[in-house]
Amino acid sequence: MDSPMKKRVGSTGTAPDGGYAWFVLLSCFIVFGLTFGVIKSFGVFFVEIHDHYDTTATTVSWVTSIAVATVHVAAPLASVLSARFGHRPVVMAGGLICSLAMITGSFSRNLFELYLTVGFFNGLGYALTWTPTVTMVGLYFDRKRPVANALSSAGECIFTFVFTPLSQWLIDSYSWRGAMLILGGLQLNLCVCGAMLRRLKTSQDCSRPNEVEAVERERMLQNNSQIFAALGFFAPSLFLVPYARSRGVQDYQSTALMSISAALDLAGRVTFGWVANMRIIKTVHQLIVTVILLGVILVLCPLASSFSELALFSSAFGLVFGATVAVHITVLAEVVGVQRLGSALGFFMLLRSSGGLLGPPIAGFFIDQMGDYGAGFLMAGAALLISVLFLILLELLNHTRRKAVSNTPCELNGRITQSHEAEEAQDART
Repeated sequence: MDSPMKKRVGSTGTAPDGGYAWFVLLSCFIVFGLTFGVIKSFGVFFVEIHDHYDTTATTVSWVTSIAVATVHVAAPLASVLSARFGHRPVVMAGGLICSLAMITGSFSRNLFELYLTVGFFNGLGYALTWTPTVTMVGLYFDRKRPVANALSSAGECIFTFVFTPLSQWLIDSYSWRGAMLILGGLQLNLCVCGAMLRRLKTSQDCSRPNEVEAVERERMLQNNSQIFAALGFFAPSLFLVPYARSRGVQDYQSTALMSISAALDLAGRVTFGWVANMRIIKTVHQLIVTVILLGVILVLCPLASSFSELALFSSAFGLVFGATVAVHITVLAEVVGVQRLGSALGFFMLLRSSGGLLGPPIAGFFIDQMGDYGAGFLMAGAALLISVLFLILLELLNHTRRKAVSNTPCELNGRITQSHEAEEAQDART
């Protein structure tokens, strides 16, 4: 007769795919909005900070770069802390750090203090909130995972759509310092998101050694792809508003471009997340096509000069960007398995940090050298097109592994056992 421990390890229960899973998805939705939604709308602050400190585009862009890089570098730390203390306290602590960092940054006297507060500590808080929450969505959803990832990440689009004009209005009413202070208060809601999380227990992984080795090679290729992709992902949102103003577009029309992009971004995430959930095409194929289109769109951006042309660019960029983001976490889960998603997501974000750190400053360097914000979009587009090469290699390797590896009777990788009560009892005993 099998022992209780063996029965627990051998359980093949599936993720809930419903019930409390929707509250976890709602939490992740808000986390996306109050982290990456704030980062994407920070271009409104870019011009104000640039004028206030009378410095170069490269110097100011380091604020966003440090924040983005810290999110990625600290992601493994967030994964380790979540495994040790649980997702809920880590997310709540991260929300408090975010809020305090943004509030303190509103009183900064120089750019170095902005680097430290809005850059480093804010990015650290983002990592502690975003990484565990995204991991929880992957655990709570299995069959509906593509559409769940798309819906949760849609918070980034909706909050960007709201925050961009809201930030401009707050800046006009209370200055950029007052606007930043108010954003810091709003980020306290991240603590509420953390309180909504409830743990699930993953079953034991029993993948075979040769299969694990192949998975590691695939993950390496995807990480290389994301390093270059990160060079292009964050630069456009930072430089779109300054680029539009350099072409004579009015202030509120310039910020409206970000709202247009966010609206189409939302449509892209929901639509193509639904397409991925239907399994019409492989998610990695969908990712390859959308990244190629995204790179081409960015390369063509400098051809736009009027508001109508830039609105068309913003629409195309937002739609394709949304289609890309809708599936990239799903592809990662398929490569490594959902049980390894937490640690893999941390490592994935760590390697991606180099692109997030260097992307905006490299773009800012080309802008300063060429005297044109359009140079930043050319750099971003080229980086995305390079990242596609690694995705193609990833799919070729994955195709080879599927042909070489026979089916195994052990299929527990990525399975979930919902045992919240058992987990609480175990915590009480320890």
